Amino acid sequence: MLIFLLKNLANRVGILLILALFLSRIGLFRKLVSKENINIKDKVLLSIIFGGFGIIGTYTGIPIQGAIVNSRVIGVFVGGLLGGPMVGALSGIIAGGHRYLIDIGGFTAFACAISTLVEGVMAGLLKKRLEKSPHRVVFALIYGSIAEVIQMIIILLVAKPFYDALSLVRIIGIPMIIANAIGIAFFIGITDTIFKEIENEAVYQAQLALKIADKTLAYFRKGFNEETAKNTAEIIYEMTNIKAVAFTDTEKILAHVGIGEDHHLSGSPIKTNLTREVLQTNKYIVANIKNEIGCENHQCPLKSAVIVPIREEDRVIGILKLYKGEENSITKVETELALGLAQIFSSQIELSKIDYQRELLARSELKALQSQINPHFLFNAINTIVSLTRTQPDNARRLLIHLGNYFRTNLQQEVDVVDLYKEIEHINSYVEIEKARFGDKLDIIYNIPEDIDCKLPPLLLQPLVENAIKHGVLGKIEGGKVEIIAKDHGSEIKLIVKDNGIGISKEELGHLFDEDFHRESIGLRNVNERLKNKYGLKYGLKIESELNKGTIATIVIPKY
Repeated sequence: MLIFLLKNLANRVGILLILALFLSRIGLFRKLVSKENINIKDKVLLSIIFGGFGIIGTYTGIPIQGAIVNSRVIGVFVGGLLGGPMVGALSGIIAGGHRYLIDIGGFTAFACAISTLVEGVMAGLLKKRLEKSPHRVVFALIYGSIAEVIQMIIILLVAKPFYDALSLVRIIGIPMIIANAIGIAFFIGITDTIFKEIENEAVYQAQLALKIADKTLAYFRKGFNEETAKNTAEIIYEMTNIKAVAFTDTEKILAHVGIGEDHHLSGSPIKTNLTREVLQTNKYIVANIKNEIGCENHQCPLKSAVIVPIREEDRVIGILKLYKGEENSITKVETELALGLAQIFSSQIELSKIDYQRELLARSELKALQSQINPHFLFNAINTIVSLTRTQPDNARRLLIHLGNYFRTNLQQEVDVVDLYKEIEHINSYVEIEKARFGDKLDIIYNIPEDIDCKLPPLLLQPLVENAIKHGVLGKIEGGKVEIIAKDHGSEIKLIVKDNGIGISKEELGHLFDEDFHRESIGLRNVNERLKNKYGLKYGLKIESELNKGTIATIVIPKY
């Protein structure tokens, strides 16, 4: 009899597991199981599903001695383990109540109804322990066995007469404990495959988030506005199965792409109550039904959403919203995707602020450099030109043109980068005026390849040439030579200003970029800081020098 019951009960358990496997492929069940926080509606739905499994377990049972050898507990117990006490209790009431109603007054009807409810509640109380267990299937097997032992005890305590109950338990106890415990363990194993598949989906979503971040980096680094938000929303919409993507600032919609875009218009005030709530609380919210979203348009097709704040430091500056067209369709994976994207976008926007501040700093430094035009240079240039107006009028006219070009370039430079040849023209204007003053004492050599392609910040080389002339070659009675060199090194351009002047001592060279060093080095400090701000710390100005031999100033401009 024992082998017969065990074999037949195993067949019934197999039927339930096949149903469970089929159920695990249904999207609604997967969404319910994978949700991190399930609401009352979800719990009721899960209770009906697992209570239904319990009813099937009763109908597929084997009648024996006025009782039914069944697998009813499998659905109820798994429901409690996955859904918690409420799901365990409700599914226990559904399955246990059905068992009582189909055999009112039966030998074990009341005992089975009570034991089903008890096992459901017990499983619900074990939910958190199951989640923490590293061996979920073994956990389910052990506690499933204990639950069935408890059922046998309840039958002995409740069913009358006692000796009939004892006889029944001796026959059905071992088969039901073994078969149902194994069935519970296998059912949990099936649901675990859902979680593993969802984890794989999460890995894919993480990779997707990085790909989206890579594609959107160029936009939010330019700021958080309608144009950048629209471009970013379009990328997310194209790369995911989300039905609508939206961005808002604290007052209006910046972009909405997908369903609902006919009335969620860019530039219009925020339309959903949930968005206002996220702005106020600084916490993300998942809306599972249309009414929770709270759109003012009753025909709005947006049915569920995850709404996440975008922050600048601790201050909310906007909202990212991912919408679906069906209720209860936002999964845990999609929630994590939204949270990850919002974090990335927050970082990108903060970086855009840093870039903007860096640009302002660079511009202010450029303005400071422009304002530091040596008045002595201007007066000396004018005096030189005046002295030539009578004896060499053509030369005076030529120098006047160079002087005009020199000051025009200094005072009207608004671009971030200029071509190297433009910078050389500016240097040439300065050099021609200085050569008019000092004649043969200055020898300027340009070693610039004709095909070199180099863009650099404006007014970067001229201070180096000026320093080489004023503090280098003119420090010698006989004057000297300044060479301006450009070399293409593949990924970068090396620019060199080299002189054979008086040089710089080792002591002065070590303090050349210090803020409290003498005023004559302010131009070099400015060039050094501008280079590092634009290209990074390793691209600062490099200066090599030796007393009475000369100085070499080197700039490296990356091509990226």
